[in-house]
Amino acid sequence: MTGYLNLILRLAIWFLLTADLSWANILIGVGVSILLPRGVTNPGLLKDWVRTLGEVLVAIPQAYKEAVEIMLRPHNHETVRLERAKPRRTPGLIFLDIFLITFTPKTIVQRYHERGWYEVHYIERRQTP
Repeated sequence: MTGYLNLILRLAIWFLLTADLSWANILIGVGVSILLPRGVTNPGLLKDWVRTLGEVLVAIPQAYKEAVEIMLRPHNHETVRLERAKPRRTPGLIFLDIFLITFTPKTIVQRYHERGWYEVHYIERRQTP
């Protein structure tokens, strides 16, 4: 089942990059997605995929909310923090985690450390004393 999710993730990335849903591009995308090498990592658990995809769906309204906040009130403070990655993450799930963090306007992943940490840049609104 996770093989299908990896294929769908690759196809989604392909369609986002090409912005073309013609039959020829769909066939090329399927071919490229199938031919791309797979890592020899443990397969992601289905519940991890479902949970992460649910988090992506929750992040959509949060992203709109943060965008409005940035427009209405200035966010003039920046911080960089290390956040622990969830255990048992496959490369596809790590990509989705980074996408989820970067999707919201106030955060962006600067670097992923192989030991399981994300270096995340935040903008914040500081209250003036």
